[in-house]
Amino acid sequence: MKEDIIVTDEIISSKIYVIRQQKVMLDKDLAALYNVETKQLKRQVRRNIERFPEDFMFELTQKEHEILRSQFGTLKRGNHSKYRPMAFTEQGVAMLSSVLNSPTAIKVNIQIIRVFTKIREVLTDSLSLKLEIEEIKKKLTNHNKNIELVFNYLDELIDKKENAVPRKEIGYKPNDKY
Repeated sequence: MKEDIIVTDEIISSKIYVIRQQKVMLDKDLAALYNVETKQLKRQVRRNIERFPEDFMFELTQKEHEILRSQFGTLKRGNHSKYRPMAFTEQGVAMLSSVLNSPTAIKVNIQIIRVFTKIREVLTDSLSLKLEIEEIKKKLTNHNKNIELVFNYLDELIDKKENAVPRKEIGYKPNDKY
């Protein structure tokens, strides 16, 4: 099974971006992973556009494209397309396997879906851990309030004892004679 690995999970993970609060992969990165030209990938997507609704794939706005380009550093001739990139969500990447039928594309696609699944699991684990921490914080806050209340009661008892009027002692006294 390991001989089938074409690209490492780390490489795939490094190609996943968060755009519009969604984890996506860009057309140029997917094309490189699938070992096809970006224009060929885009052409196949446009020919099958009905398979790619907005929640599967979207084209970056000009502003998003400019921000993305600035994050990649200086532009080198031929490294950046003048066209706005397409961003594919996990479902869009899965749908790509139906329009790109090469064996390489299918194997890489399976790996990409597995990486997306791992990321989702890590985020879910992280969320449940955060919820548990919040629950512990609530309990600690309640414990602190209860301890503070006990100390307030103790302070009141000490104050009452210090301010109490001395009372006449009653009861058996050893020096008393009958």
